Amino acid sequence: MTRRGALRLFGLGAAAAVSGCSLLGRTPLPLLLTSSAPPPKPYTVPLPLPAVAKPHRTDATTDYYELVQRAAEVEILPGLRTPVWGYDGSFPGPTIRARSGRRTVVRVSNGLTVPTVTHLHGGHTPPESDGYPTDLVQPGARRDYVFPLEQRAATLWYHDHRMDYTGPQVWRGLAGFFLVGDDEEAALPLPAGERDLPLLICDRSFDADGAMPYPARPDGPGAREAFMGGVLGDVILVNGAPWPRLGVDRARYRLRLLNASNARTYELALSPGGRLVRIGGDGGLLTAPVAVERVRLAPGERADVVVDFAAHRVGDHVELRNLLGEGAQSRVMRFTVERDARDDSAIPPALSRVERLDPAQAAVTRDFAFTSGDLHGHTGWLINGKPFDVRRVDARPKLGQVEIWRLTSDVAHPVHLHLDHFQVLSVGGERPAGPPEWKDTVELRETQTVEIITRFTGYRGRYVMHCHNLEHEDMAMMSTFEVV
Repeated sequence: MTRRGALRLFGLGAAAAVSGCSLLGRTPLPLLLTSSAPPPKPYTVPLPLPAVAKPHRTDATTDYYELVQRAAEVEILPGLRTPVWGYDGSFPGPTIRARSGRRTVVRVSNGLTVPTVTHLHGGHTPPESDGYPTDLVQPGARRDYVFPLEQRAATLWYHDHRMDYTGPQVWRGLAGFFLVGDDEEAALPLPAGERDLPLLICDRSFDADGAMPYPARPDGPGAREAFMGGVLGDVILVNGAPWPRLGVDRARYRLRLLNASNARTYELALSPGGRLVRIGGDGGLLTAPVAVERVRLAPGERADVVVDFAAHRVGDHVELRNLLGEGAQSRVMRFTVERDARDDSAIPPALSRVERLDPAQAAVTRDFAFTSGDLHGHTGWLINGKPFDVRRVDARPKLGQVEIWRLTSDVAHPVHLHLDHFQVLSVGGERPAGPPEWKDTVELRETQTVEIITRFTGYRGRYVMHCHNLEHEDMAMMSTFEVV
Protein backbone atom coordinates (compact mmCIF):
# COMPACT_ATOMS: atom_id res chain seq x y z
CA MET A 1 0.00 0.00 0.00
CA THR A 2 1.48 3.34 -1.02
CA ARG A 3 1.18 5.98 1.65
CA ARG A 4 2.43 8.94 -0.48
CA GLY A 5 1.30 11.41 2.04
CA ALA A 6 -2.15 9.88 2.22
CA LEU A 7 -2.20 9.62 5.99
CA ARG A 8 -3.13 12.83 7.72
CA LEU A 9 -3.91 13.43 11.36
CA PHE A 10 -6.72 15.94 11.57
CA GLY A 11 -7.95 17.95 14.53
CA LEU A 12 -10.92 17.72 16.78
CA GLY A 13 -13.41 18.19 13.95
CA ALA A 14 -12.38 14.82 12.54
CA ALA A 15 -12.18 13.30 15.99
CA ALA A 16 -15.79 14.22 16.68
CA ALA A 17 -16.87 12.30 13.60
CA VAL A 18 -15.26 9.04 14.68
CA SER A 19 -16.36 6.60 17.32
CA GLY A 20 -13.35 7.69 19.34
CA CYS A 21 -11.08 6.28 21.95
CA SER A 22 -9.12 7.38 24.99
CA LEU A 23 -5.62 6.26 25.76
CA LEU A 24 -3.92 6.85 29.08
CA GLY A 25 -6.01 9.95 29.67
CA ARG A 26 -5.57 11.29 26.11
CA THR A 27 -7.74 11.00 23.05
CA PRO A 28 -5.87 9.72 19.98
CA LEU A 29 -7.09 11.24 16.77
CA PRO A 30 -8.31 9.05 13.92
CA LEU A 31 -6.42 8.59 10.70
CA LEU A 32 -8.13 10.59 8.00
CA LEU A 33 -6.96 9.28 4.65
CA THR A 34 -6.88 12.11 2.14
CA SER A 35 -7.58 11.34 -1.49
CA SER A 36 -5.07 12.19 -4.19
CA ALA A 37 -7.69 11.48 -6.86
CA PRO A 38 -9.83 14.55 -7.58
CA PRO A 39 -13.29 13.83 -6.15
CA PRO A 40 -16.33 14.51 -8.32
CA LYS A 41 -18.49 17.52 -7.73
CA PRO A 42 -21.14 16.52 -5.18
CA TYR A 43 -24.53 15.45 -6.51
CA THR A 44 -23.38 14.68 -10.05
CA VAL A 45 -23.22 10.87 -9.84
CA PRO A 46 -26.56 8.99 -9.97
CA LEU A 47 -27.46 6.88 -6.96
CA PRO A 48 -27.00 3.19 -7.77
CA LEU A 49 -29.19 0.54 -6.21
CA PRO A 50 -27.53 -2.79 -5.42
CA ALA A 51 -28.80 -5.72 -7.46
CA VAL A 52 -31.36 -7.90 -5.69
CA ALA A 53 -30.04 -11.46 -5.39
CA LYS A 54 -32.17 -14.23 -6.84
CA PRO A 55 -32.23 -17.67 -5.21
CA HIS A 56 -30.74 -20.33 -7.46
CA ARG A 57 -33.13 -22.86 -5.94
CA THR A 58 -36.21 -22.90 -3.72
CA ASP A 59 -38.28 -25.60 -2.05
CA ALA A 60 -41.24 -25.69 0.31
CA THR A 61 -39.28 -24.30 3.27
CA THR A 62 -36.02 -22.80 2.01
CA ASP A 63 -34.50 -20.32 -0.43
CA TYR A 64 -30.93 -21.07 -1.55
CA TYR A 65 -28.52 -18.33 -2.62
CA GLU A 66 -24.96 -18.40 -3.87
CA LEU A 67 -22.52 -15.52 -3.39
CA VAL A 68 -18.93 -15.52 -4.62
CA GLN A 69 -16.40 -13.29 -2.91
CA ARG A 70 -14.03 -12.11 -5.61
CA ALA A 71 -11.81 -9.26 -6.68
CA ALA A 72 -13.19 -6.90 -9.30
CA GLU A 73 -12.76 -3.42 -10.68
CA VAL A 74 -15.71 -1.03 -10.49
CA GLU A 75 -16.26 2.61 -11.35
CA ILE A 76 -16.76 4.62 -8.16
CA LEU A 77 -15.08 7.89 -9.15
CA PRO A 78 -16.09 8.87 -12.70
CA GLY A 79 -13.50 7.76 -15.24
CA LEU A 80 -11.44 5.65 -12.82
CA ARG A 81 -11.46 1.93 -12.04
CA THR A 82 -11.29 0.96 -8.37
CA PRO A 83 -10.20 -2.53 -7.27
CA VAL A 84 -12.61 -3.96 -4.70
CA TRP A 85 -13.31 -7.21 -2.92
CA GLY A 86 -17.01 -7.83 -3.28
CA TYR A 87 -19.73 -10.40 -2.90
CA ASP A 88 -20.31 -11.31 -6.56
CA GLY A 89 -17.65 -8.72 -7.31
CA SER A 90 -19.87 -5.74 -6.45
CA PHE A 91 -19.69 -3.01 -3.82
CA PRO A 92 -22.04 -3.13 -1.98
CA GLY A 93 -22.89 -6.79 -2.50
CA PRO A 94 -26.28 -7.93 -3.79
CA THR A 95 -29.27 -7.22 -1.56
CA ILE A 96 -30.96 -10.33 -0.22
CA ARG A 97 -34.69 -9.90 0.42
CA ALA A 98 -35.86 -12.71 2.68
CA ARG A 99 -39.00 -13.59 4.61
CA SER A 100 -39.34 -14.07 8.35
CA GLY A 101 -39.77 -17.74 9.23
CA ARG A 102 -38.61 -18.93 5.82
CA ARG A 103 -35.23 -20.66 5.99
CA THR A 104 -32.54 -18.96 3.92
CA VAL A 105 -29.27 -20.70 3.02
CA VAL A 106 -26.46 -18.58 1.60
CA ARG A 107 -23.51 -20.45 0.11
CA VAL A 108 -20.46 -18.19 0.21
CA SER A 109 -17.56 -19.22 -2.02
CA ASN A 110 -14.21 -17.56 -1.34
CA GLY A 111 -12.55 -16.55 -4.59
CA LEU A 112 -10.12 -14.22 -2.83
CA THR A 113 -6.53 -14.84 -1.77
CA VAL A 114 -7.24 -14.44 1.98
CA PRO A 115 -9.58 -16.19 4.45
CA THR A 116 -13.00 -14.66 5.12
CA VAL A 117 -15.87 -14.97 7.57
CA THR A 118 -19.41 -13.75 6.84
CA HIS A 119 -21.65 -12.42 9.62
CA LEU A 120 -25.35 -11.58 9.27
CA HIS A 121 -25.46 -8.45 11.42
CA GLY A 122 -28.73 -8.48 13.36
CA GLY A 123 -29.49 -12.09 12.50
CA HIS A 124 -30.93 -14.50 15.06
CA THR A 125 -28.63 -17.23 13.89
CA PRO A 126 -27.31 -20.64 15.00
CA PRO A 127 -23.70 -20.41 16.20
CA GLU A 128 -22.25 -22.43 13.33
CA SER A 129 -23.64 -19.84 10.87
CA ASP A 130 -23.18 -16.67 12.92
CA GLY A 131 -19.74 -15.81 11.62
CA TYR A 132 -17.59 -16.38 14.70
CA PRO A 133 -14.35 -14.56 13.84
CA THR A 134 -12.23 -17.72 13.58
CA ASP A 135 -14.74 -19.78 11.55
CA LEU A 136 -12.66 -19.11 8.45
CA VAL A 137 -13.54 -19.88 4.86
CA GLN A 138 -10.18 -20.43 3.22
CA PRO A 139 -9.38 -19.30 -0.34
CA GLY A 140 -10.98 -21.72 -2.79
CA ALA A 141 -13.37 -23.08 -0.13
CA ARG A 142 -17.05 -22.43 0.49
CA ARG A 143 -19.48 -22.49 3.39
CA ASP A 144 -23.25 -22.74 3.69
CA TYR A 145 -24.64 -20.17 6.13
CA VAL A 146 -28.06 -21.27 7.36
CA PHE A 147 -30.41 -18.52 8.54
CA PRO A 148 -33.74 -19.80 9.98
CA LEU A 149 -34.91 -16.15 10.28
CA GLU A 150 -37.12 -16.80 13.27
CA GLN A 151 -37.27 -13.06 13.83
CA ARG A 152 -39.32 -10.01 12.92
CA ALA A 153 -38.95 -7.86 9.82
CA ALA A 154 -35.86 -5.67 9.95
CA THR A 155 -33.10 -4.02 7.94
CA LEU A 156 -30.08 -6.28 8.44
CA TRP A 157 -26.75 -6.39 6.65
CA TYR A 158 -24.01 -8.91 6.03
CA HIS A 159 -20.29 -8.24 6.13
CA ASP A 160 -16.90 -9.82 6.66
CA HIS A 161 -16.00 -10.69 10.26
CA ARG A 162 -12.53 -12.24 10.04
CA MET A 163 -10.53 -11.99 13.25
CA ASP A 164 -8.00 -9.13 13.16
CA TYR A 165 -8.93 -8.19 9.57
CA THR A 166 -12.55 -7.05 9.63
CA GLY A 167 -11.56 -3.41 9.09
CA PRO A 168 -9.54 -3.82 5.88
CA GLN A 169 -11.84 -6.45 4.41
CA VAL A 170 -15.02 -4.42 4.92
CA TRP A 171 -13.17 -1.32 3.68
CA ARG A 172 -12.38 -3.15 0.44
CA GLY A 173 -16.06 -3.88 -0.12
CA LEU A 174 -17.28 -7.01 1.69
CA ALA A 175 -20.71 -5.78 2.83
CA GLY A 176 -24.32 -5.80 1.62
CA PHE A 177 -27.97 -5.48 2.68
CA PHE A 178 -30.11 -8.36 3.97
CA LEU A 179 -33.72 -7.22 4.27
CA VAL A 180 -36.19 -9.36 6.20
CA GLY A 181 -39.93 -8.90 5.68
CA ASP A 182 -42.94 -10.35 7.46
CA ASP A 183 -46.75 -10.32 7.30
CA GLU A 184 -47.12 -7.58 9.91
CA GLU A 185 -44.93 -5.15 7.98
CA ALA A 186 -46.46 -6.10 4.61
CA ALA A 187 -49.94 -5.22 5.93
CA LEU A 188 -48.88 -1.63 6.63
CA PRO A 189 -49.32 1.06 3.95
CA LEU A 190 -45.65 2.10 4.09
CA PRO A 191 -43.78 3.17 0.95
CA ALA A 192 -42.75 0.12 -1.06
CA GLY A 193 -41.24 -0.93 -4.36
CA GLU A 194 -39.10 1.79 -5.95
CA ARG A 195 -39.90 4.04 -3.00
CA ASP A 196 -38.26 1.66 -0.51
CA LEU A 197 -34.58 2.63 -0.74
CA PRO A 198 -31.71 0.82 1.03
CA LEU A 199 -28.91 3.38 1.54
CA LEU A 200 -25.52 2.00 2.65
CA ILE A 201 -23.46 4.98 3.84
CA CYS A 202 -19.71 4.75 4.30
CA ASP A 203 -16.53 6.79 3.81
CA ARG A 204 -13.49 5.93 1.69
CA SER A 205 -10.44 7.66 0.20
CA PHE A 206 -8.88 7.22 -3.23
CA ASP A 207 -5.43 7.27 -4.79
CA ALA A 208 -4.87 9.04 -8.10
CA ASP A 209 -5.37 5.75 -9.98
CA GLY A 210 -8.74 5.12 -8.29
CA ALA A 211 -7.55 2.59 -5.70
CA MET A 212 -8.94 2.91 -2.17
CA PRO A 213 -6.01 1.61 -0.09
CA TYR A 214 -6.32 0.68 3.54
CA PRO A 215 -3.28 1.66 5.62
CA ALA A 216 -0.88 -0.89 6.99
CA ARG A 217 -0.82 -0.73 10.75
CA PRO A 218 2.00 1.70 11.52
CA ASP A 219 4.82 0.80 13.85
CA GLY A 220 5.91 2.80 16.84
CA PRO A 221 3.89 3.90 19.88
CA GLY A 222 2.81 7.29 18.51
CA ALA A 223 1.80 6.04 15.08
CA ARG A 224 0.00 3.05 16.53
CA GLU A 225 -1.89 5.29 18.92
CA ALA A 226 -3.11 7.40 16.00
CA PHE A 227 -4.24 4.30 14.11
CA MET A 228 -6.19 3.22 17.19
CA GLY A 229 -8.53 6.15 16.72
CA GLY A 230 -10.05 4.39 13.72
CA VAL A 231 -9.78 4.98 9.98
CA LEU A 232 -11.77 7.67 8.15
CA GLY A 233 -12.12 8.45 4.46
CA ASP A 234 -12.69 11.90 2.99
CA VAL A 235 -15.27 10.83 0.36
CA ILE A 236 -18.78 9.91 1.50
CA LEU A 237 -20.30 7.06 -0.50
CA VAL A 238 -23.93 5.96 -0.68
CA ASN A 239 -24.40 2.50 -2.22
CA GLY A 240 -20.84 2.82 -3.51
CA ALA A 241 -21.31 6.22 -5.23
CA PRO A 242 -19.73 9.52 -4.09
CA TRP A 243 -22.26 12.10 -2.89
CA PRO A 244 -24.92 10.79 -5.30
CA ARG A 245 -28.16 12.33 -6.57
CA LEU A 246 -31.59 10.78 -7.02
CA GLY A 247 -34.70 12.09 -8.76
CA VAL A 248 -37.85 11.42 -6.73
CA ASP A 249 -41.61 11.79 -6.97
CA ARG A 250 -43.63 14.18 -4.84
CA ALA A 251 -44.43 11.24 -2.58
CA ARG A 252 -43.32 9.41 0.54
CA TYR A 253 -40.14 7.36 0.44
CA ARG A 254 -38.81 4.84 2.94
CA LEU A 255 -35.07 5.26 3.46
CA ARG A 256 -33.26 2.33 5.06
CA LEU A 257 -30.21 4.08 6.49
CA LEU A 258 -27.18 1.94 7.33
CA ASN A 259 -23.91 3.24 8.76
CA ALA A 260 -21.40 0.83 7.20
CA SER A 261 -18.36 2.99 7.92
CA ASN A 262 -15.40 1.56 9.78
CA ALA A 263 -15.30 4.32 12.37
CA ARG A 264 -17.30 7.41 11.34
CA THR A 265 -20.47 8.38 13.19
CA TYR A 266 -23.16 10.31 11.30
CA GLU A 267 -25.88 12.66 12.44
CA LEU A 268 -28.22 12.79 9.45
CA ALA A 269 -30.66 15.60 8.72
CA LEU A 270 -32.47 17.13 5.76
CA SER A 271 -31.53 20.49 4.24
CA PRO A 272 -33.52 22.64 3.96
CA GLY A 273 -35.00 21.45 7.22
CA GLY A 274 -37.68 18.83 7.14
CA ARG A 275 -39.03 15.90 9.07
CA LEU A 276 -37.53 12.47 9.19
CA VAL A 277 -40.22 10.14 10.49
CA ARG A 278 -38.44 7.25 12.15
CA ILE A 279 -40.38 3.99 11.79
CA GLY A 280 -37.71 1.38 12.57
CA GLY A 281 -34.29 0.65 13.98
CA ASP A 282 -31.78 -2.18 14.22
CA GLY A 283 -34.37 -4.73 15.30
CA GLY A 284 -37.30 -3.74 13.12
CA LEU A 285 -40.40 -1.59 13.41
CA LEU A 286 -41.01 0.76 16.30
CA THR A 287 -44.33 0.67 18.12
CA ALA A 288 -45.26 4.04 16.58
CA PRO A 289 -43.67 6.56 14.22
CA VAL A 290 -41.50 9.31 15.70
CA ALA A 291 -40.88 12.60 13.86
CA VAL A 292 -37.32 13.83 14.39
CA GLU A 293 -35.04 16.50 12.96
CA ARG A 294 -31.97 14.28 12.91
CA VAL A 295 -30.91 10.66 13.21
CA ARG A 296 -27.60 9.69 14.78
CA LEU A 297 -25.97 6.45 13.61
CA ALA A 298 -22.77 4.98 15.02
CA PRO A 299 -21.00 2.28 12.96
CA GLY A 300 -23.29 -0.71 12.51
CA GLU A 301 -26.52 1.06 13.47
CA ARG A 302 -29.54 1.34 11.18
CA ALA A 303 -32.64 3.51 11.04
CA ASP A 304 -35.67 3.27 8.78
CA VAL A 305 -37.19 6.68 8.11
CA VAL A 306 -39.95 8.03 5.88
CA VAL A 307 -39.48 11.32 4.02
CA ASP A 308 -42.47 12.98 2.37
CA PHE A 309 -41.25 14.81 -0.73
CA ALA A 310 -44.81 16.05 -1.36
CA ALA A 311 -43.88 18.82 1.06
CA HIS A 312 -41.68 20.23 -1.73
CA ARG A 313 -42.31 21.60 -5.20
CA VAL A 314 -41.19 20.06 -8.47
CA GLY A 315 -37.63 21.25 -9.06
CA ASP A 316 -36.70 21.53 -5.38
CA HIS A 317 -33.48 19.99 -4.10
CA VAL A 318 -33.38 18.25 -0.71
CA GLU A 319 -30.01 17.28 0.73
CA LEU A 320 -29.25 14.56 3.24
CA ARG A 321 -26.51 16.13 5.37
CA ASN A 322 -24.13 14.88 8.05
CA LEU A 323 -24.17 17.37 10.93
CA LEU A 324 -21.01 15.82 12.42
CA GLY A 325 -18.96 16.42 9.29
CA GLU A 326 -17.12 19.47 8.02
CA GLY A 327 -16.68 20.52 4.40
CA ALA A 328 -17.25 17.69 1.95
CA GLN A 329 -17.85 15.24 4.80
CA SER A 330 -20.94 17.21 5.79
CA ARG A 331 -22.64 16.16 2.54
CA VAL A 332 -24.20 12.73 1.97
CA MET A 333 -26.57 12.83 -1.04
CA ARG A 334 -29.20 14.97 -2.75
CA PHE A 335 -32.77 14.29 -3.82
CA THR A 336 -34.34 16.31 -6.64
CA VAL A 337 -38.14 16.44 -6.74
CA GLU A 338 -38.87 15.79 -10.42
CA ARG A 339 -42.57 15.09 -10.86
CA ASP A 340 -46.04 14.86 -9.37
CA ALA A 341 -47.18 11.30 -8.77
CA ARG A 342 -49.89 9.29 -7.11
CA ASP A 343 -49.07 8.14 -3.60
CA ASP A 344 -51.16 5.51 -1.86
CA SER A 345 -48.75 5.12 1.06
CA ALA A 346 -49.32 6.35 4.60
CA ILE A 347 -47.62 6.32 7.98
CA PRO A 348 -50.04 4.61 10.35
CA PRO A 349 -50.14 5.78 13.98
CA ALA A 350 -49.42 2.26 15.21
CA LEU A 351 -46.69 0.13 13.61
CA SER A 352 -45.97 -2.89 15.77
CA ARG A 353 -45.98 -4.37 19.25
CA VAL A 354 -42.72 -4.53 21.16
CA GLU A 355 -42.59 -6.51 24.38
CA ARG A 356 -40.94 -4.55 27.16
CA LEU A 357 -38.47 -6.77 29.00
CA ASP A 358 -38.86 -6.49 32.77
CA PRO A 359 -35.65 -5.79 34.73
CA ALA A 360 -37.20 -7.57 37.71
CA GLN A 361 -37.02 -10.79 35.68
CA ALA A 362 -33.27 -10.49 35.11
CA ALA A 363 -31.41 -13.41 36.63
CA VAL A 364 -27.97 -11.79 36.31
CA THR A 365 -26.45 -8.34 35.93
CA ARG A 366 -23.03 -8.31 34.29
CA ASP A 367 -20.51 -5.48 33.94
CA PHE A 368 -18.37 -4.90 30.85
CA ALA A 369 -15.83 -2.06 30.69
CA PHE A 370 -14.59 -1.00 27.25
CA THR A 371 -11.17 0.64 27.72
CA SER A 372 -7.65 0.87 26.36
CA GLY A 373 -4.82 -1.00 28.02
CA ASP A 374 -1.79 -3.22 27.62
CA LEU A 375 -2.04 -5.77 24.84
CA HIS A 376 0.99 -8.06 24.83
CA GLY A 377 3.45 -5.21 25.35
CA HIS A 378 1.71 -2.51 23.35
CA THR A 379 -1.50 -0.55 23.72
CA GLY A 380 -4.72 -2.16 22.55
CA TRP A 381 -8.46 -2.24 23.15
CA LEU A 382 -9.81 -4.38 25.96
CA ILE A 383 -13.06 -5.51 27.58
CA ASN A 384 -12.81 -5.87 31.37
CA GLY A 385 -9.06 -5.44 31.04
CA LYS A 386 -8.65 -8.43 28.71
CA PRO A 387 -8.03 -8.72 24.98
CA PHE A 388 -10.08 -11.11 22.86
CA ASP A 389 -8.98 -14.73 23.25
CA VAL A 390 -10.80 -17.52 21.43
CA ARG A 391 -9.89 -19.91 24.27
CA ARG A 392 -11.71 -17.84 26.89
CA VAL A 393 -15.45 -17.48 27.56
CA ASP A 394 -16.38 -14.37 29.54
CA ALA A 395 -20.07 -15.07 30.22
CA ARG A 396 -22.34 -18.13 30.14
CA PRO A 397 -25.98 -16.99 30.06
CA LYS A 398 -28.61 -19.69 30.20
CA LEU A 399 -30.96 -20.30 27.29
CA GLY A 400 -34.21 -18.43 27.92
CA GLN A 401 -32.66 -16.30 30.65
CA VAL A 402 -33.12 -12.53 30.91
CA GLU A 403 -29.97 -10.62 31.81
CA ILE A 404 -28.90 -7.00 32.27
CA TRP A 405 -25.52 -6.03 30.89
CA ARG A 406 -23.98 -2.79 32.16
CA LEU A 407 -21.60 -1.34 29.56
CA THR A 408 -19.12 1.42 30.42
CA SER A 409 -16.68 3.23 28.16
CA ASP A 410 -13.56 5.32 28.34
CA VAL A 411 -14.58 7.52 25.41
CA ALA A 412 -16.82 6.21 22.64
CA HIS A 413 -17.45 2.68 21.43
CA PRO A 414 -20.40 1.38 19.38
CA VAL A 415 -21.12 -1.99 20.99
CA HIS A 416 -22.69 -4.82 18.97
CA LEU A 417 -24.22 -7.95 20.51
CA HIS A 418 -24.58 -11.10 18.41
CA LEU A 419 -27.51 -13.57 18.58
CA ASP A 420 -30.23 -11.54 20.30
CA HIS A 421 -31.51 -8.00 20.11
CA PHE A 422 -31.70 -5.98 23.30
CA GLN A 423 -33.46 -2.98 24.80
CA VAL A 424 -31.73 0.01 26.34
CA LEU A 425 -32.67 0.41 30.00
CA SER A 426 -30.66 3.50 30.83
CA VAL A 427 -28.11 5.89 29.37
CA GLY A 428 -25.95 7.71 31.88
CA GLY A 429 -28.40 6.71 34.58
CA GLU A 430 -31.41 8.14 32.73
CA ARG A 431 -34.17 5.95 31.34
CA PRO A 432 -34.90 6.57 27.63
CA ALA A 433 -38.21 8.26 26.89
CA GLY A 434 -40.92 6.47 24.98
CA PRO A 435 -41.72 2.83 24.35
CA PRO A 436 -38.99 0.19 24.06
CA GLU A 437 -37.32 -0.75 20.78
CA TRP A 438 -35.10 -3.63 19.76
CA LYS A 439 -31.44 -2.90 18.99
CA ASP A 440 -28.30 -4.86 18.27
CA THR A 441 -25.79 -1.98 18.37
CA VAL A 442 -25.62 0.87 20.88
CA GLU A 443 -23.29 3.84 20.98
CA LEU A 444 -21.41 4.37 24.23
CA ARG A 445 -20.25 7.94 24.39
CA GLU A 446 -17.35 9.32 26.38
CA THR A 447 -17.16 7.98 29.96
CA GLN A 448 -20.72 6.78 29.69
CA THR A 449 -22.62 3.84 31.15
CA VAL A 450 -25.43 2.20 29.20
CA GLU A 451 -27.56 -0.60 30.63
CA ILE A 452 -29.13 -3.06 28.21
CA ILE A 453 -31.50 -5.95 28.83
CA THR A 454 -31.91 -9.04 26.67
CA ARG A 455 -33.27 -12.56 26.67
CA PHE A 456 -31.10 -15.30 25.21
CA THR A 457 -33.25 -17.44 22.96
CA GLY A 458 -33.14 -19.99 20.21
CA TYR A 459 -29.66 -21.48 20.22
CA ARG A 460 -26.93 -22.68 22.52
CA GLY A 461 -23.35 -22.03 21.57
CA ARG A 462 -20.67 -19.37 21.45
CA TYR A 463 -21.13 -15.84 20.18
CA VAL A 464 -19.34 -12.51 20.54
CA MET A 465 -19.94 -8.99 21.73
CA HIS A 466 -17.57 -6.36 20.39
CA CYS A 467 -16.94 -2.75 19.51
CA HIS A 468 -18.12 -1.96 15.98
CA ASN A 469 -15.43 0.60 15.39
CA LEU A 470 -13.73 -1.97 13.17
CA GLU A 471 -10.23 -0.87 14.08
CA HIS A 472 -11.11 -1.39 17.76
CA GLU A 473 -12.58 -4.79 16.97
CA ASP A 474 -9.44 -5.81 15.08
CA MET A 475 -7.30 -4.65 17.98
CA ALA A 476 -8.90 -7.11 20.42
CA MET A 477 -12.03 -5.29 21.71
CA MET A 478 -14.19 -8.38 21.56
CA SER A 479 -15.54 -10.89 24.07
CA THR A 480 -16.95 -14.42 23.72
CA PHE A 481 -20.11 -15.47 25.54
CA GLU A 482 -21.59 -18.94 25.43
CA VAL A 483 -25.31 -19.65 25.76
CA VAL A 484 -25.70 -22.86 27.77
